[in-house]
Amino acid sequence: MAWGPAPQKMDNLTHTLFAATLIRTSLGRAGRGTTAALILASNAPDIDILAAAGGGITYLAWHRGPTHGPIGIVGLGLVTAGLVWTGRRVLDRKRTDTPVADASFGTLAVVSMTSVLLHILMDLPTSYGTRLLSPFDWHWFAADWLPIVDIYLLMALAAGLVFGRGSEAARRRNAAIALVLMMANYGVRAAAHQQALAEAPRLFGPLLPRRCDAATPGGSVIDRWPRDTPSSPRDLSGGRCLVEFAAMPTFVSPFRWRVIAQLSNVYEIHDIDLLSQRFRASATAPEVTSPTTLRYPNIWTPAVVRASATRLGLVFLGFSRFPAARSLVDLNGIATVWWSDMRFVGGAIALDQPAGRGNLFTAVVRIGADGQILQAQLGR
Repeated sequence: MAWGPAPQKMDNLTHTLFAATLIRTSLGRAGRGTTAALILASNAPDIDILAAAGGGITYLAWHRGPTHGPIGIVGLGLVTAGLVWTGRRVLDRKRTDTPVADASFGTLAVVSMTSVLLHILMDLPTSYGTRLLSPFDWHWFAADWLPIVDIYLLMALAAGLVFGRGSEAARRRNAAIALVLMMANYGVRAAAHQQALAEAPRLFGPLLPRRCDAATPGGSVIDRWPRDTPSSPRDLSGGRCLVEFAAMPTFVSPFRWRVIAQLSNVYEIHDIDLLSQRFRASATAPEVTSPTTLRYPNIWTPAVVRASATRLGLVFLGFSRFPAARSLVDLNGIATVWWSDMRFVGGAIALDQPAGRGNLFTAVVRIGADGQILQAQLGR
């Protein structure tokens, strides 16, 4: 069985470099043990990888769940502090000197909880999102500012650690510079994201349909899903209208975005470069229909509705922000249902790629003529 979306998350290299940067601030000077606490706690929420032992569906059900919520902040913080405290005591038995004062357990707990919280807050601005309130609320939240791996964030953090290692003052100064560059990167991406959303109606041209009566309101900085509203595909399949716009970041540039228009029975997708000459030249035009707009059907047939009631359907639709559904019934009456998450199409995952063939953000369900589930799996 394919793994599903496990590889797509704010990479642990970024979290580790960020922790190493924090070590050069006052957090890292709170006593012996804080360095280890910062490094361990910065990666602790991703311990949910252990759920993969139960299979791809189980992993997806628990991914960025309680370890990325309030219980995770407190629990993982205390566990990390306990591990560092215990490990330090074991090592002290073999040492005759302790040149640096030990951090108290309370200090280690505060440092660790802070580091876990910052891990979660770094996941929030990505297009993948996180479940901030789980297990009390299993909704996903995302701001869509950054891709899963941001090369500019990585470069800023790495440069701050590589340069100026000669003195303590230089290390502190470079850590401060790296954090300022990090915040500037977030700011630029946030502003570009808002501009991409503002240009969305013009990109798709005059044929874009009216907004649905229960369309998702725009302007929210943080998106939340799944939505238990009448704007679900199954309720709107009988009429064509606009549900919402979204802008997904790309890996190459903070000014290149993939704009998604969710309609009642189709997704339309367009790439935009906010700095391109072609885009600036057309900025004065009231409407611009893009020749490169891609369309992906989203048709909720009875077979799709049946598949949505399976465990895979419930888990995948709970995770997927823009699930596009399609189905096919063969001569024997066996129905095959595919869902693909539109956030992760294009680029390495081509839109015209058959669903279920190498696409880790696809769910496949096969239903017999008698309504029995024959197969349910993620990806291939």
